[in-house]
Amino acid sequence: MRAAIFVEQDGDLVVEDVTAADPGPRDVVVRVTASGVCHSDLSVINGTLPMPPPAILGHEGTGIVESVGGEVSRVKPGDKVIGSFIPTCGVCWFCRNHQSNLCEQTYTVMGTPRATRGDGTPLPTMTGLGTFSDVMTCDEISLVKVETDLPDEELALIGCGVTTGVGAALNTAQVVPGSTVAVIGCGGVGQAVIQGARIAGAARIIAIDPVELKRKTALQLGATDAIDPTAGDATAQVQALTSGRGVDYAFEVIGNPKTVQQAFDMARAGGACVVVGVPRFDQTIELPSMPLVLQEKRVLGTVYGSAQVNRDFPRLIGLVEQGKLDLGDMVSKRMKLDDINDAFKAMQAGEVIRSVIC
Repeated sequence: MRAAIFVEQDGDLVVEDVTAADPGPRDVVVRVTASGVCHSDLSVINGTLPMPPPAILGHEGTGIVESVGGEVSRVKPGDKVIGSFIPTCGVCWFCRNHQSNLCEQTYTVMGTPRATRGDGTPLPTMTGLGTFSDVMTCDEISLVKVETDLPDEELALIGCGVTTGVGAALNTAQVVPGSTVAVIGCGGVGQAVIQGARIAGAARIIAIDPVELKRKTALQLGATDAIDPTAGDATAQVQALTSGRGVDYAFEVIGNPKTVQQAFDMARAGGACVVVGVPRFDQTIELPSMPLVLQEKRVLGTVYGSAQVNRDFPRLIGLVEQGKLDLGDMVSKRMKLDDINDAFKAMQAGEVIRSVIC
């Protein structure tokens, strides 16, 4: 099999032939048909997320089951599946209490080597998946069977960015009809937050991003206003659009302590700051105490959009099929595995919402 391997921090990925590990009794072999290129993979490369090299990256993908282990019960050969970057074991305390996005098996699954390089070096995979490959072997609890005719390039995005963003609006924040929303950072996940807020019935959705492409796309996908933060104080601009109060929900989708503070400032008294972006593991977020208490502002963390994937993947597919969720316009470029480093360069240059390897 061929895979894109993370070999050094801040370096290019290396595409090479690797040997897949022998599948275990609960493992599934999937032929990958499409993989989104997500900023979280870049966060591994640049050291924001701690994962030592070498490793196969990619965690947002879809494919067809080729074979299964003897104890697998959830899927069978020929099934179409979407990879879930957080597994759902179904039996731990969190899964049994409707918080499978906090599944206790997460780090066990993530740390299992799934292939070896030519010199015998073991290769773990990003979040237990490794979608930057033509074939991936993963635990069955990392897969959700789906039945749909949607294009694979759109299904792949449900594996991470769409579920994270739409879920942050619908599940974590529980945006209500008629409310006001600000979204700081309008890449793939930010665009999904915007769509989730639109689906929830928000009356005003303010997209904030310095990149013109992202602001234009946000307006196409449901934002009512777009702000260039380099053209003036973004918080002041948000307050001007909301009668000086601030918004009901402010989403930070970058992963920077400074923009988390900005989102907190944009939220009105009694409003919510929702932290979707992942700061560096060694950073601290500081917030002023008086507004937190005396203005009753809420700060909500969210992982995977508080999604319950066995419930939410089919729901998201239904929204796409009904024309209520637009994934096609989120796909900016279609590329081959050998072009993976160009995909990251396009991301860093602000040229794409999402590139898809297919």
